[in-house]
Amino acid sequence: MSQAQSQAASQVVQPNPTHAAKPSAHRAWMVTLLIACASLSTTASAASGDADTERENLARISSELERVQAMVKDAADRAPSGQRVKFRYDWLMQDLQMLREGVTDHVDAPRQPRPVPPLRGDYRQ
Repeated sequence: MSQAQSQAASQVVQPNPTHAAKPSAHRAWMVTLLIACASLSTTASAASGDADTERENLARISSELERVQAMVKDAADRAPSGQRVKFRYDWLMQDLQMLREGVTDHVDAPRQPRPVPPLRGDYRQ
């Protein structure tokens, strides 16, 4: 390794102090979407798998949704007040809970169709 490479490797990159440390609603929403996409791609790859593989994937999705709920709760606690347009974290939490219950019900219930209530989808007030 050359001297320039060893100096570059030993330097520690400091975070930019101008960036805010608290997570924003947009960032939390993007993380939620990324996790959902990753979970769905894992589930799609198991389409040719057996029932045990599907149960494992669904358990992983349920666990990820639980983590997303914790992130949304944290973002809601840190959300600024007094904004003209507010993000409805409570509605997002309800929809995430509904998704989690749907996954759990699918794993635990017998194989028969059931009615599903619609998601709100619009989180702006």
